[in-house]
Amino acid sequence: MEVRGRIWNVEEVTGRKAHLRVYIGAAPGVGKTFAMLEDAQRLRGEGVDVVVGMVEAHGRPETEARIGDLEVVPRRRIDYRGVVLEELDVDAVVRRHPELVLVDELAHSNAPGSRHAKRYEDVLEILDAGIDVMTAVNIQHLETLNDAVGKVTGVRVRETVPDTFLERANEVVNVDVTVGELQDRLRQGKVYRPEKVEQALTNFFRESNLSTLRELALRAVADEVGSKAASKRQREGLEPALVPERVMVCMSSSGDAPRVLRTGARIAGRLGARWYAVYVETPREAPGRIAAGDRDALQRNITL
Repeated sequence: MEVRGRIWNVEEVTGRKAHLRVYIGAAPGVGKTFAMLEDAQRLRGEGVDVVVGMVEAHGRPETEARIGDLEVVPRRRIDYRGVVLEELDVDAVVRRHPELVLVDELAHSNAPGSRHAKRYEDVLEILDAGIDVMTAVNIQHLETLNDAVGKVTGVRVRETVPDTFLERANEVVNVDVTVGELQDRLRQGKVYRPEKVEQALTNFFRESNLSTLRELALRAVADEVGSKAASKRQREGLEPALVPERVMVCMSSSGDAPRVLRTGARIAGRLGARWYAVYVETPREAPGRIAAGDRDALQRNITL
């Protein structure tokens, strides 16, 4: 069973500020890309100018068939160490300037030599150009859930998307299937190649992992919907909070700081509150006196 949000209509897509819809799923194979393509085909049938900026079918016949005759913007080819890599061509999308573009695999890291390091930065540039975007991402790629996912699955995800990206989204849609159905899709070869199925079922795709990831996805979408609803009520002057919540995270050069920062950001998100990261500089840590390794670690935490 798929749990899906409402579908845009033509009036919602045209004649307004660039609109961002993000499809979130618990794991590969739940149907995010397929759902995005279905909605795109429906919108095109209603007269919306839709193009595909980047969609990876990964050899899945159903996905390839759903792309159908949608216009595909040619990808940018980058020669890297003798290998030709293909990336989303932001300039080509902006020149074509459709009403709506589809960009899959939001957390992807672009090839060296690209204008932006991450694909989500490409999406932000396209939005700034006034073009609506539909995109998709798995829950394990959200920055503030990185620690929780690593603890549950034993897999540390390196490609992440900042939660602020979801704040930019007009709509966040959870594409959900039962654990049993997702495992059946895996066995049928609809997620990975046959030789990888058994390993996946005993590791990342085991029932306990998928149940927890599914819960995380549902909570993330619920948090985002609740936050947007609270913001709207505040703008409309409805039941404003008398004492707004605040969250402060104390950080340092410690290796534990990233986990604490992510936890604080997640708590603040659930409360709909602002949060602050604070570092106290003591005399022994003044510029020029802090150890080089600690200074580098501190800078990484500040950047995070």
